[in-house]
Amino acid sequence: MGRIKGRTSSMLRKKFPWLAKVYWKENLVWSPGYFVATVGIDEDKILASVKWQQVQDSGQVGI
Repeated sequence: MGRIKGRTSSMLRKKFPWLAKVYWKENLVWSPGYFVATVGIDEDKILASVKWQQVQDSGQVGI
């Protein structure tokens, strides 16, 4: 998600230079959070995804 926000932020600033004046202090276009919907996915799949992400974030994937 961070890559998408970073790329679109750069593209928006290039296309709309006035954004630099609006977001001059933080130099951000997007907020740090995001929303994810889980319509049609059962709880077991969601838990498996969360556990997989925890392993990814902990750096234990290569072990």
